Amino acid sequence: MEQTNKKWYSGMFSTEDWWSAWLGLFLFGLGLLSVWGFDAVGWMIKPKTWELTDLLSDFSWSKLIKTSSKNYKDLHPLVALLMSYFAFSFLTGLGAYFMKWNVKKYLKSFTFIFFTTVLLWILGHEAHLSAVDAQVKGHNYYREFDLSWGLQLGGGVSFILALIVGLMIGNLMRDFARELKEAAKPEWFIKTAIVLLGIKLGIMTMKAAGFTYELALAGAAAAFVAYLLFWPIVYFISRKYFKLNRESAAVLSSGISICGVSASIATAGAIKAKPLIPVAVSTLIIIFAMFEMIILPPFYVNVAPDQPVVNGAAMGMTVKTDGADAAAGAILEELHQIKFMKKTGKKFEEGSILSAAILTKIWIDIFIGIWAFLLAVVWMKFVEKKRVEQKIPVMEIWHRLPKFVMAYLLVWFILLGFMYFLPDIVPAVKSGANIVQGSYRKFLFMLTFLSIGIVTDFQKLKGMGRLTLLYAVALFAIIAPIAYLVAWIFHHGMMPPLAE
Repeated sequence: MEQTNKKWYSGMFSTEDWWSAWLGLFLFGLGLLSVWGFDAVGWMIKPKTWELTDLLSDFSWSKLIKTSSKNYKDLHPLVALLMSYFAFSFLTGLGAYFMKWNVKKYLKSFTFIFFTTVLLWILGHEAHLSAVDAQVKGHNYYREFDLSWGLQLGGGVSFILALIVGLMIGNLMRDFARELKEAAKPEWFIKTAIVLLGIKLGIMTMKAAGFTYELALAGAAAAFVAYLLFWPIVYFISRKYFKLNRESAAVLSSGISICGVSASIATAGAIKAKPLIPVAVSTLIIIFAMFEMIILPPFYVNVAPDQPVVNGAAMGMTVKTDGADAAAGAILEELHQIKFMKKTGKKFEEGSILSAAILTKIWIDIFIGIWAFLLAVVWMKFVEKKRVEQKIPVMEIWHRLPKFVMAYLLVWFILLGFMYFLPDIVPAVKSGANIVQGSYRKFLFMLTFLSIGIVTDFQKLKGMGRLTLLYAVALFAIIAPIAYLVAWIFHHGMMPPLAE
């Protein structure tokens, strides 16, 4: 947090945060070309529900994948697959170049990750795994394929498969995983996907403005309350019962209370903690996030099946990285959708439960820079007892502010502008925007799940016994219960809008 010569545009083309914003906004812009009648995004692939014996009896690629738009229905699925590969390789490779990564190594690794992701995306839509015995929008794939059994896991099984395969690579093939880490960038992929989720929020506002505004305001209030409760409680326990020094306690408190890796690094910079501290805390955050992704969604759905928005908001306050939070929110939504479909034959608006998790996390992300700035002032004045004048530039708040959050909000506001000022072209806007927030966002989620698994190494917990115990106690005995209580207070009774 020392005074630097940073300009307001520093890092604009050299950081993952900015490139998440650029890629998300670029894809959003391509989708908006539908206003002029040009479909620039519909060639993107998406998986179809398929059944193994039917496929083996009469194999066709068109049974597995299709284009996202009927405008490209005559395009061969494999051609669409190659177009999708080259598009994603070019766009992310461009980012890798400007961020000064090893582009050759990145593209080599990304090729494996891309096609593995596509394969798992397709496998996850096999009817025995994904088909739900419910009539929705004129289809009951469970009955149409005449299944005698099925796990009925919905589209979320693809996410689970990607996570499992990623964990196998990350923990059983560590040398190979190290090679892939040049392109296994879960935070980059998920932040780009979150920008695209802003499209969904905008479209949902067009349909259910009251729900969306209430969700945003309640999420802000919940995040603010969580800030006031989590940090001092965790800091007190860290100092009082686990005897951590001030720096370690502060970094851990920010990491587990606010927003994971970003908050722990920002806090360490603010108080000039030793570099080893945020590294250790970040390792714990990432590994524990893995367990949260697996445990919390089914737990919440079974404990409170009639409170999907409460569950989503609680997830946003509990899971401490953007990638894991969004991933857990996606699984949570799939589980709630399955229960709701079986009960009513209807679906919630896609992305509404996920938005509850993301919006809460978005508000938390926004305040990271402000928190780091305030903590630096407090730390220097009351802990180190130094003068603070001219020590901490206010511009540091701007540099700490997540740029992907700004892009997410910008996309939302642009769509609101269309709704209020140009309502006649809203149908054309939605036709392209829906494809981007659908197929593109879901594929980025798939890349995230696989990448999270690849970069997670459980061996890193060795030698961190006391810190691991503290993290577990703070997370499951303090953060999770309080988060759920706060989410209940602000979101109790809210229900997502129904899909058309």
